Amino acid sequence: MTAAAGSAGAPQELDLDAQIAAYQREFPEVDPQVEKVVTALGRLNRRMNVAYGRQLVDLGISSAEWEVLKALVVVGRPYRLGPGDLAKRLGLTPAAMTHRIDRLVTEGLVTRERDEANRVRVIVELTDEGREKWLQTMRLAAAFEDELLQDLNTSERAALGEILIRLLRRVEDSQPDAGGRLEDLD
Repeated sequence: MTAAAGSAGAPQELDLDAQIAAYQREFPEVDPQVEKVVTALGRLNRRMNVAYGRQLVDLGISSAEWEVLKALVVVGRPYRLGPGDLAKRLGLTPAAMTHRIDRLVTEGLVTRERDEANRVRVIVELTDEGREKWLQTMRLAAAFEDELLQDLNTSERAALGEILIRLLRRVEDSQPDAGGRLEDLD
């Protein structure tokens, strides 16, 4: 069996065909086509997360901070949510959300102010600096994604997108809690 190339001392991963052959040896009932798709998706996801993580480090923010910026942008102008709403959207505890907001406030990427209409309520709002950080991140991600898909023509990209959406819907339908934190796996 051959191993994928890696840097000295780094763990080496079997190439895809070798891994599937090992699965078939140990579990003959395994469908090699299914395993090829699932294993390739898993590896692609892992490598994409590493690439995105490196981009975030280059921009000076963490993945956790990026998730908050993204959640605020997605709600639209004026890019405001309460901490509880943010925590729910990100599948976090209120305490974990507070720590993220604290870091983002310190970095000037969000503000945290009392709601003038309801002094008990706190509002987290994206700053201009936070929006610019989000845009920088999106530009880097878009360049990476264009490079990733460069070998696919428009119709292949559309077909791949539709297939992946179908797979995603199947998982969402069969495991509706799979999108949030899986506390039982911690």
